[in-house]
Amino acid sequence: MAAAVLIENLRKSYGNVQAVKDISFTVKPGEIFGLLGPNGAGKTTTIRCLCTLAKPDGGKIEVGGVNAIAFPKAARQRLGYVAQEVAIDKVLTGRELLNLQAALYHLPKGLIKDRVEQLIQVLGLTEYADQKTGNYSGGIRKRLDLAAGLLHQPEVLVLDEPTVGLDIESRMVVWKFLRELREAGTTVLITSHYLEEIDALADRLAILGKGVVIDEGTPSELKDKLGGERITLRIREFTPDEEADRAKQILQSLSFVEEVIINTAQGNSLNLIVKSGESSLSKIEQSLSDVSLPTFSLAQSRPSLDDVYLAATGQTIMDAEMAAASTRDIKKEQKQSMK
Repeated sequence: MAAAVLIENLRKSYGNVQAVKDISFTVKPGEIFGLLGPNGAGKTTTIRCLCTLAKPDGGKIEVGGVNAIAFPKAARQRLGYVAQEVAIDKVLTGRELLNLQAALYHLPKGLIKDRVEQLIQVLGLTEYADQKTGNYSGGIRKRLDLAAGLLHQPEVLVLDEPTVGLDIESRMVVWKFLRELREAGTTVLITSHYLEEIDALADRLAILGKGVVIDEGTPSELKDKLGGERITLRIREFTPDEEADRAKQILQSLSFVEEVIINTAQGNSLNLIVKSGESSLSKIEQSLSDVSLPTFSLAQSRPSLDDVYLAATGQTIMDAEMAAASTRDIKKEQKQSMK
């Protein structure tokens, strides 16, 4: 059986910016596959190439065995795409918009009414279907966007940050619906920078960073690779780099500490991997206090997907988000100063 989605050695640049350097992964039929990473990791560019909205510079893309680069129309017939930004005509009602979308998909007229009504009911849009979409909340607009992407019953549904900006209740509705789609046999490819979203939904995932795949597997596999327990600590509210280095040396000397990583975005924050079952918090706190480095905060947890990212890159996903945002702000200021 052909893979639902196959991407090999994908590359894509915009001018001097290499958005995707070398990305490869395979999505199996009937699974939810997640692409996890901070903004700027290459998630959106990857799925835009997959959905034939951008032409890659190199690599291979297949959808259900169809070469998406050579035969984009055939690939699009197998795909449903819901972009991060909801784009709907605010003048139309929800039902009118779905009817228009169905016509654009060239669905047989005899099927359109039943298909539209089915999706309205499944996505809980019955009380909103005949209201103008300009009056919809963000959560209802997203549900309508999902319905539009499913009208032609695609083999693969591609979602770019499907719950960004949604409240918790709306997010739970979307999650429930995606699980139901999987149970019905639809393959779902979802991008997100929400750790809990990918952890809760994905059967397998690829973690992206700076245009490459950092790691791939099931959430449990990726977390089990790390072993041990995680401790995050801050020495002081503000700490010079040399004090963070000093704390790292002290902590590495403790027998139960397996690894110490200084957060590159926050020099006063250190992440430790310690052996399971050790009473480590008090020992760590005492060791630092003995050399006049009292802890400002201290927390212990089991491995998470953020720990997987941290172990591979030296940054948490939040750190990477902050660094990317800072870079964008600097570039924006540079452009404005040149005007």
